[in-house]
Amino acid sequence: MTDNGWFDFLSNANVDEVNFWQPSGKAPFVGLETGAPFLFKLKRPYNHVAGGGTFVKFSKLPLSLAWEVFGIKNGAESREAFETMIRRLVSDPSARDPEIGCTILTSPFFWRKENWIANPPDWASNVVRGRYYDTQESSGVNLWAAVQERFKSSLAGGLPDQVQEAGARYGEPTIIKPRLGQGAFRVAVTDAYRRRCAITGESTLPVLEAAHIRPFARSGVNEVSNGMLLRSDFHKLFDAGLVTVTPELRVEVSPQIKEQWFNGQPYYRLHGKTLSNVPQDPGHRPSEDFLSWHNENCFQE
Repeated sequence: MTDNGWFDFLSNANVDEVNFWQPSGKAPFVGLETGAPFLFKLKRPYNHVAGGGTFVKFSKLPLSLAWEVFGIKNGAESREAFETMIRRLVSDPSARDPEIGCTILTSPFFWRKENWIANPPDWASNVVRGRYYDTQESSGVNLWAAVQERFKSSLAGGLPDQVQEAGARYGEPTIIKPRLGQGAFRVAVTDAYRRRCAITGESTLPVLEAAHIRPFARSGVNEVSNGMLLRSDFHKLFDAGLVTVTPELRVEVSPQIKEQWFNGQPYYRLHGKTLSNVPQDPGHRPSEDFLSWHNENCFQE
């Protein structure tokens, strides 16, 4: 179920990802797998499926950080407008920085009204959040066929790669790796590192940032293995090549800090230390190839 105002705003925003937020921090879609198609069903008076996207992950974020990460991709034109929407719905409107639930979607699509899909016949009137459809069952097959039919229309535009792959095989298990936008990358890295700095272990969320190992502007990718969660000062030093991490996950601090600024003792204490915090999932740990690239192309010895 999708707020009509949220949909209307984003349908004109030309975004590559969206935050499908809810005022509660409780996960609304239990068991939803990364890469699953996620459809928007508008509320009354429309009651139509009007678009969708590809599910990336769910996370709980303070309102301030959700705005910092996603901006207008939250479905509001300003921080003030976003906060007004949230505070009308949270259980404690006076909370200084309420935590909200963030369902992150990539490759969103918003159809024109003539392409909307009528309310599925088996959609119960008491459904207030959403429901799952299985393409091994007739209702799921029919709904997914209707989605694909819309993408054959020149009015609807091209079918996103993730959705096209998912629709190629009805009922067969498939794992789809969605392409992350900048916001999804930041949240995914933050959660992979359990909200602690990889180098220092710092857990004060407002000063933690997702750093690209190989910068996006230099052919880097928005993948967790190309990221590390760093305290903001270490992020700046890492980007400047004054700090690096070796493929063995050892911290190295450039002598240039002392030579140029005659300081840096707090950083040199960590020289030669191994990372204090790495993701539990081996697939999310820093890639040796990306770390080698940073050592060879960015670090100032």
